[in-house]
Amino acid sequence: MFASPSEVRRHYERFRNLFAQTTPEEFEERRSDIDLSFLRQGVTFNVYGDSQGAERIFPFDLVPRIIAAKEWEFLERGLIQRITALNLFLHDLYHEQRILKDGVIPSYYVLSARHFRREFAGFQVPKDIYIHVCGTDLIRGGDGSWMVLEDNARTPSGVSYVLENRQAMKRTFPQLFEEVGVRPVDHYPQELLNMLQHISPGGVADPTIVLLTPGAYNSAYFEHTYLARQMGIQIVEGRDLLVRDARVFMRTTKGLQPVHVIYRRIDDDFLDPTVFRRDSALGVPGLISAYRAGNVSLANSIGTGVADDKAVYCFVPKMIKYYLDQDPIIPNVPTFLASEESDRKYMLENLDKLVVKAANESGGYGMLMGPRASKAEREEFRKRIEADPRNYIGQPMISLSTHPTHVGDNKFEGRHIDLRPFILYGEKPVIVPGGLTRVALNKGSLVVNSSQGGGSKDTWVLFGDE
Repeated sequence: MFASPSEVRRHYERFRNLFAQTTPEEFEERRSDIDLSFLRQGVTFNVYGDSQGAERIFPFDLVPRIIAAKEWEFLERGLIQRITALNLFLHDLYHEQRILKDGVIPSYYVLSARHFRREFAGFQVPKDIYIHVCGTDLIRGGDGSWMVLEDNARTPSGVSYVLENRQAMKRTFPQLFEEVGVRPVDHYPQELLNMLQHISPGGVADPTIVLLTPGAYNSAYFEHTYLARQMGIQIVEGRDLLVRDARVFMRTTKGLQPVHVIYRRIDDDFLDPTVFRRDSALGVPGLISAYRAGNVSLANSIGTGVADDKAVYCFVPKMIKYYLDQDPIIPNVPTFLASEESDRKYMLENLDKLVVKAANESGGYGMLMGPRASKAEREEFRKRIEADPRNYIGQPMISLSTHPTHVGDNKFEGRHIDLRPFILYGEKPVIVPGGLTRVALNKGSLVVNSSQGGGSKDTWVLFGDE
């Protein structure tokens, strides 16, 4: 918000002047109202293995993050470039593998990726789109430049909080939206539905679309129910579906109803026990046969997880150059691959300076914050890296940008933030203006994940020149 202690950035000026008119009593009353509203509506998330009870309200900070129109145009171009290259990469990977044969990416990294699905080589996915919904995490470094931290290309979550946060702010500060000029985000469910209709099997004029959830104990179950309700589609669990003659049907009180498109919020491993994990009680036996037969479409497609493997992430700039003949608009964070001998040597010698991440973990798990870790923790990660170098990357510790955040007792302090915009890829790429700004509520923390004590902010993209 501030360029210096006394200088407010231009696109924040109008908001700050209006916000300053709110008394501490009014602010506290409005904050309490939002907490109560979230509790009543069940705006929650689940924490696995939490001894205090699984379900929690997602902490929400009332000071919005504001992005200027020109800056958003830059981010939009960069994100569209990235998802376009990732989809081209996945199509190539599961067909000709030109990028591997040309030596642009070493085959080892891709073919050894945990989520690479060899059994889908040569399979033609509907409309040639693999990643239909992507949540790409962005950060700003010390010099203010944007970088991509990671891509979430399997079952990204968080967009329900974007929509609920916006509704809460509009109810609480209606005059701010009129005065500041904030672009809307409430068309996301319709855009998501449009995309799902676009990928329906050929010849189906009015497709039946369902959202497949693992169930009420999943960390994102609130989001699953929310999106299904907003789109006006059924939410189902694996037991609600069955496959006959390579076609998917939904059990209803009126009998079996054909299903044409499944927005799945279940990882590949659990989708079909006849193909993947045999012990899965979450999936639908025979679903993959229906998918292969072209009688049902899945979003996201199977095998997209190879694109958000943290080792494969390192090569996305090369993918952009290879498939689009362009330089990346938004660069990656500088990254070391433990599989490379020189990188591994550097990582092991500098564990006290690096952030080390496991290639397929998420939610802030499987990570070493080197500068803040104990000697014992660094030694533990040293052993892990030496035992399984393919599974680890290292990155410099980026001091994420900070934003004024309410910390109680009418006090506001800077807290570290990131940004997760949501990209839809159907007939064309669509990005609702904004995204989920996650905030590390603990002082000094760089971990913004909700499961690790993080919260969120509303993200405002302005209409035009400020």
